[in-house]
Amino acid sequence: MSMDRWEGHVALVTGASSGIGRAIAVALYQAGMKVAVCARRYERLRELQDELGAAEERWLSIEADLRDEASILSMFSTIRERWGGVDVLVNNAGLGHHSPLLSGDTEMWRETLEVNILALSICSREAVQDMMRQERAGHVIHISSMSGHRVPGGSGMYSASKYAVRALTEGLRKELRQEQSDIRVSAISPGFVETEFAALYHRSEEAAVETYSRFKTLEAKDIADAVVYVLGAPPYMQVHDILIRPTQQES
Repeated sequence: MSMDRWEGHVALVTGASSGIGRAIAVALYQAGMKVAVCARRYERLRELQDELGAAEERWLSIEADLRDEASILSMFSTIRERWGGVDVLVNNAGLGHHSPLLSGDTEMWRETLEVNILALSICSREAVQDMMRQERAGHVIHISSMSGHRVPGGSGMYSASKYAVRALTEGLRKELRQEQSDIRVSAISPGFVETEFAALYHRSEEAAVETYSRFKTLEAKDIADAVVYVLGAPPYMQVHDILIRPTQQES
């Protein structure tokens, strides 16, 4: 396993202003890649750049709203103008709301589907077009969830979006094989990771503290390490799906 082949190549990490995306961006930059990061909270991206002391020639912060296709296309245009295109895409951006199927808010459902499914698909399409145009054996990595492998109570819509990511991962793999492309696609499905997710999901800091205090959860760096593992696999080997749980997580 080696990241040497990716040194100097371009990675795009979506949703990189905090948590898992932030950790992945740091890991890829430290591995020698050029890293483009996007989020709605642009100031956090700049803070991360300053914290890393990231060189301008290897770091690009982009403010983007992944619910808006025009914003996504503008982001890819910016990366193409700067570096020619994307070699590695990490579809990390994702969200969820505690919004039950019997009583949930339609706009919350819509936002979940737009970000977790549609934005992921648009980003994948644009990135693969870059890889094919540049004749690069690139890699698309979806940060999915254990909720795409079982359905916790009250999370029907969020789980539906992550089950969709499983289908999109396999669907993209099959289309790439039909094209006889060496581009690889992988999914990483974490269980509980201590991030801002729980507070946003429950709209409660207290609920987040309760969620993450029951047992030792995963850390964002654990998922970043998994991304590095997937990218470092030899070109003939595609790691299709990694499921990662805290040891004490039952489901």
